[in-house]
Amino acid sequence: MGWIIFIVATLGWHIGLYGMFKKAGIEGWKAFIPFYNTWCMLQKMELPKYWFFLQLIPIAGQFITIWIAIKFVEHFGRFGFWHHAATVLLPFIYFPYLGFSKGERYAGIPVVKNYKKSVAREWIDAAAFAVVAATLIRTFVFEAYVIPTPSEEKTLLVNDYLFVSKWAYGPRIPNTPVAMPFVHHTIPGLNVKSYVEWIHIPYTRWFPSPVKRNDAMVFNFPVNDTLINDPEQRFGSQRTYYEECRASGREKVWEEYGSMIITRPVDKRENFIKRCVGIAGDTIEIVKGNLLVNGKPQDYFPNAQRHYKVVDPQKTLTDAESLAKIGIHIRESQDDVPPTGGPDVLVNITNEEWKNLSPENAARFVHYDEGPDGRLFPYYNHPDSAHIWSADNYGKLWIPKKGATIQLTADNIIRYRRCIETYEGNEFEQRGEKVLLNGNEATTYTFKMDYFWLMGDNRHNSLDSRFWGFVPEDHVVGKASLIWFSWEGGPRWKRIFTWIK
Repeated sequence: MGWIIFIVATLGWHIGLYGMFKKAGIEGWKAFIPFYNTWCMLQKMELPKYWFFLQLIPIAGQFITIWIAIKFVEHFGRFGFWHHAATVLLPFIYFPYLGFSKGERYAGIPVVKNYKKSVAREWIDAAAFAVVAATLIRTFVFEAYVIPTPSEEKTLLVNDYLFVSKWAYGPRIPNTPVAMPFVHHTIPGLNVKSYVEWIHIPYTRWFPSPVKRNDAMVFNFPVNDTLINDPEQRFGSQRTYYEECRASGREKVWEEYGSMIITRPVDKRENFIKRCVGIAGDTIEIVKGNLLVNGKPQDYFPNAQRHYKVVDPQKTLTDAESLAKIGIHIRESQDDVPPTGGPDVLVNITNEEWKNLSPENAARFVHYDEGPDGRLFPYYNHPDSAHIWSADNYGKLWIPKKGATIQLTADNIIRYRRCIETYEGNEFEQRGEKVLLNGNEATTYTFKMDYFWLMGDNRHNSLDSRFWGFVPEDHVVGKASLIWFSWEGGPRWKRIFTWIK
């Protein structure tokens, strides 16, 4: 739905501009060429050409483009507030009206010279409209996002620039509506919050649509509700506040970092992107690195990758070039672990590369399985062998579903207490063998939200649900849909304007 609206709006804008160009004596086809159309507007209005190049400045450039559009509308004799508001907020409707209505005509430079409005007023109008338009689009339609880490290699690469559809699952109303535009949670350079919390809107999603298994999802990092706001960035997505508390003890963490510990509302937690491999009601399990959902192997993703041990007594696989000759393409800059010799050398191989290896070459690699790891959710700390989980041998684990009821057994409390207490806002207390919810004794619990299980396609280099647990539905931001730009020492031309699978 979001992309349908985007396409309709874009077509309306350009078709309307075509009619406006014809009335202004400009060849209509020029209206359909991005940026060149604004060059033609400036040329027709006899404005300095440096305004064209100022459009290319990040963030500020959109204000320039909006100002050019407003000036062009003024040359049709339209100077009022509502005409300018329609130019910014509804150009896909207003431009066709100006372009094809018989009652509208291009008045030209003389009518603009006869109208008196200060330059300051023009810029204030353009800036105000731009902020409103950009905020509405960013909140309800789509948002730009850049891949910061290699956890999705090689499906998504570091410095892939994405469009994230907010309509895929329904636009979510911000919990903190009073905030600085174009800033997520911190004002750059000041290290202070970019939002206020005295106005708080409960979780609300318009026109909700279900999350589909295996979607590439952008979400707010659930365990980022409390964090060590360290300017040296020793903590964050790789080492969370909760992990530090488990490792060092809560009292020690507060003693050492208390002045830096802060909390954030849901919509201001860090944005992450992973693949949603499990939806509400699924049971997930990992056996020898293979993910099972409800007992069935997961769908095949060609670019999903994992570590393999190198069996290379002759030491012929020593660098990226020798691996490329047999069909394995590593990215040394992104921790694909190029081989250097030795018994435990690892290399990342995608599913597609493994499938296409000859039997002779495949025999030179063996699956590598991570060992037991106490950092894994739900942080079992007892010696029961059934609960010694690893990143490659994990579960079984059921994902909570809205309306489903569980028994509050000791093991379920370990697995689901954070969902019950933190994400769904219940007062949770244990008195011996009794459980009290909101002051009342309880033996069962019925979930209020759906939850999801997220994993990175780069399975051995991804801090995902295996380490921090479930993603509640109120943390879901949108679906990663399109790579609109990609960069690594220069544009990655083959990735630009590709759909994300």
